[in-house]
Amino acid sequence: MKTVKRSVSKKFIIAAVLVAVLAALLVGAVLLGAPPKGSLSEELSDAVLHEEKRLDLFGMSVNPAVLSGFIVTAVLLVFAACVRIFALPRFRDVPGRFQLVIEQIVSFFDGMARNGSPHRYDFLGCYIFAAGSYVFVGTLFELFGVQCVSSGGASLSLPAPLSDINAAIAMGFLSYFVILGGGIAANGLRGLGRALKEFSLPVSMSFRLFGALLSGLLVTELVYYTIYLSVGVPVVVGVLFTLLHAVIQTYVLTMLTATYYGEVSEPPAPKAKKLKKSAPAAQKQ
Repeated sequence: MKTVKRSVSKKFIIAAVLVAVLAALLVGAVLLGAPPKGSLSEELSDAVLHEEKRLDLFGMSVNPAVLSGFIVTAVLLVFAACVRIFALPRFRDVPGRFQLVIEQIVSFFDGMARNGSPHRYDFLGCYIFAAGSYVFVGTLFELFGVQCVSSGGASLSLPAPLSDINAAIAMGFLSYFVILGGGIAANGLRGLGRALKEFSLPVSMSFRLFGALLSGLLVTELVYYTIYLSVGVPVVVGVLFTLLHAVIQTYVLTMLTATYYGEVSEPPAPKAKKLKKSAPAAQKQ
């Protein structure tokens, strides 16, 4: 009976907290909810084209996503170096929590590479692990809200690196070049021909990444510009869309790369040997 009462009381407390949070959001939305200053069309256009809010980086005027890409790359490289220097020598046969998480991530991408290209997967596993880590961390980067000052003096929050069409195209073509190189290394001209057949693959990969990440930003902006929804709701919507896109786009990019890599690098099937006709005089009727 005591355990039942405790479970009921915990559920009641959780429900009460949720109701209180929702009530606070609604009150704040009614009291403070007002559309932000500026035109919605201008904000959406700048989110796509990045013509207004630009940065001065090394003497060049660049999109904010360029700086985001540099930061995400630096964070991943520093994290990888720290893991290799400090954590990897301490790994044991009985893994701890951190070791277990690292091993599960590596096993996931390694298993995807083996399933997609069972005959040639060593380099493929390394690439999809690196590409998947960049897409996942880069997508989550916008949740941290890193602030910077644009060349015009306005404050802005750095977006995800792949929300820039140039970064998405670069990632799509890089994955295609890996597929192309795997086909040439495995089958020579035959593998080259197989890869060139999928000429639309880099375009589809690029625009899939760009469209998915940009849609989350546009939906958040639309919710933020709606009256009575400018408090609390955009945060929930932005987090859900960002997490969903991070998981989906990481899986889609790595899965497609592994699948097409396996197709172009698959060794040709051995030709059936022609049976030699022999007609001994003894078998003649």
